[in-house]
Amino acid sequence: MGVFAKLLSQNMPSLEVVFFRNVFGVFIVAATLLKRPMAHEGGKPWLLFFRGLMGFLALLAFFYNIAHIPLGDAMTYSKTSPLFTALFAWVFLREKLGMRGWAALAFGFVGIVLIAKPSGFHLDKSAWLGLFSGAGAALAYTAVRELKRYYDTRAIVLSFMGVGTLGPLFLMAISPYVHDDRFDMLFGQFVMPSGIGWGYVVAMGLFATLAQVYMTKAYGATKAGIVGAVSYSNILFSILLGLLIGDPLPDLFTWVGIGLVVAAGVTVAGERR
Repeated sequence: MGVFAKLLSQNMPSLEVVFFRNVFGVFIVAATLLKRPMAHEGGKPWLLFFRGLMGFLALLAFFYNIAHIPLGDAMTYSKTSPLFTALFAWVFLREKLGMRGWAALAFGFVGIVLIAKPSGFHLDKSAWLGLFSGAGAALAYTAVRELKRYYDTRAIVLSFMGVGTLGPLFLMAISPYVHDDRFDMLFGQFVMPSGIGWGYVVAMGLFATLAQVYMTKAYGATKAGIVGAVSYSNILFSILLGLLIGDPLPDLFTWVGIGLVVAAGVTVAGERR
């Protein structure tokens, strides 16, 4: 998914790439509703919207970074979400986090610093957006923990994909009236795909959907800690595939940072399973 998103980003804004990523999923989930309508208690519309909004903004930050930094770096930032999830679960859900978990968080954030390579205390735009992609996704996941008690899973997924479809349409509509490069991640004018571009759109949507389906099956087949640990392999795949499309090889500091983030994420997942 990341490779095709990066290829699409060469000719269209990240906002539009997010639109195509989500609209594909909306049609797939909507098709399942024709076969089996949703049945749930409901009653938490604002939390449902919050989950959708945070998921959309985190994905937008992730896709913006995919377009502007190596794919492996963008993927590593997004995989910091388990660290933030553990932190938010401790703050909002009062879940316990032992000394091992706190140590893992500390090492994980050291890893982030090694990847970001700040100049003094200054982080560049991609680093801030990378951190937000992880933190925003973590807020969305934390909301899901509560929403699962009230809503059909498909309603929760649609809250994300629905906001991720309508949000880009609205932002692209007002983009001609916004002239501030500081917020270029939020705006962009629609560019009609052509030729191989349509193939990239379909491939991105297909691989994103397949990944979601198989991840869901994996969590149903074995322990969440095992699935979470194995899922970090997508960082390695992102580095390898990124090299094939022109990304540079990560330097030593980045490799060490990636290792610390992965080790921290696996440890935290093990603590919370």
